[in-house]
Amino acid sequence: MFTGIVEELGQVVSVERGEASASVCIAGPLVTSDVGIGDSIAVNGVCLTVTSVREGQFTADVMDETLRRSSLGGLQPGTDVNLERPLTLADRLGGHIVQGHVDATARLLDRSPGENWDVVRFELPQTIARYVVEKGSITVDGVSLTVAGRGDEWFSVSLIPTTLELTTLGRKRPGEQVNLEVDVIAKYVEQLLPGGRI
Repeated sequence: MFTGIVEELGQVVSVERGEASASVCIAGPLVTSDVGIGDSIAVNGVCLTVTSVREGQFTADVMDETLRRSSLGGLQPGTDVNLERPLTLADRLGGHIVQGHVDATARLLDRSPGENWDVVRFELPQTIARYVVEKGSITVDGVSLTVAGRGDEWFSVSLIPTTLELTTLGRKRPGEQVNLEVDVIAKYVEQLLPGGRI
């Protein structure tokens, strides 16, 4: 369980691809400071299990399902990634409840720089559109954000200077892919309603 508050901007050190998986090594001195084998770290919003730790770097195995259903399939050495350790019961819930399970991927459509923020629009995949509401929560590449606007095929968020500086969203350009996770509470509510679906 995560909050969507990115702790560190890490960098991919290596990617070793197998037939149906990959082993990814990522540099992240902060998130590795108290992590052990078997612990979880969210990488661009994808919950991965640590398989080894050494000298400020960790390695995780990424299965084919995750490579296909998230943007992690495109990771290359040198790629910056958003990193977050799991929530503990003593932590503040500064963002919202994030599972690290990607619901869809989408392309960044455009960005409009403002005086103190950027308004960024993303595609809205129809598979998750019913869960995305204005002023509701959404996770984009592991970053907990508030939906600022919504159309039939898009949604927008406003990124403050801290988010622009400390996450990959400050560098993303139109056409680039991001991971999306909708608010899990919306999915549970839908399932509990008569005629609910998953």
